[in-house]
Amino acid sequence: MPERQRNNLNIMSQILVFSGEPLYSRPMLKKSLFAFVVLIILAYAAFFFASRMSRMVKVSRTFNAPIERVWSNWNDPETIKRWWGPKGYSAPVIQNDIRVGGAFLFSMKSPSGEVHYNTGTYTDIALNKKIVSKMSFADETGKAIPASEIGLPGEWPDYVEVLVEFEDLKGQKTTITVTETGIPLIMSVFAKMGWEQQFDKFEDVIK
Repeated sequence: MPERQRNNLNIMSQILVFSGEPLYSRPMLKKSLFAFVVLIILAYAAFFFASRMSRMVKVSRTFNAPIERVWSNWNDPETIKRWWGPKGYSAPVIQNDIRVGGAFLFSMKSPSGEVHYNTGTYTDIALNKKIVSKMSFADETGKAIPASEIGLPGEWPDYVEVLVEFEDLKGQKTTITVTETGIPLIMSVFAKMGWEQQFDKFEDVIK
């Protein structure tokens, strides 16, 4: 038998035998099935708890612009259209009544043309310092809808509280910190990524 074929047979025999016991033997098969079932249970348990647990998502960025310019561009409907939504998304509909008790309706349109909406109410505003709102998912009319209607996993509250804080750094730079409370743990990484991408777009707006 050629040397190459002999080597291939040796490799196959090593694959089929593990610790002196054939992989296809009954005891080894039972162990493999047991390990597989345990992994499935652990994966399901992790998904179960991640879907139901919520956490606080916090993202900060310092911008090279005075606080007055940052505040204005953050709240003006026409400039919100330029930075709202992840990278590659547009915001065709932006309505923003920036006052305590005022409502907002923000849209984001994906590159494939799918449109999603967020609505909410402002509960606290301090000029150039902070904005607090209650934000929900919505339809095109501004009616709040559950996250499940747009296919998002996890157990979402009726609204997510959003705190946006503005810090004036000696009149030359401004730090924005966004804190969202109520995001399901399973979606927290994506929520943070979304804000990071919006910060990237906002940075281009205020240059």
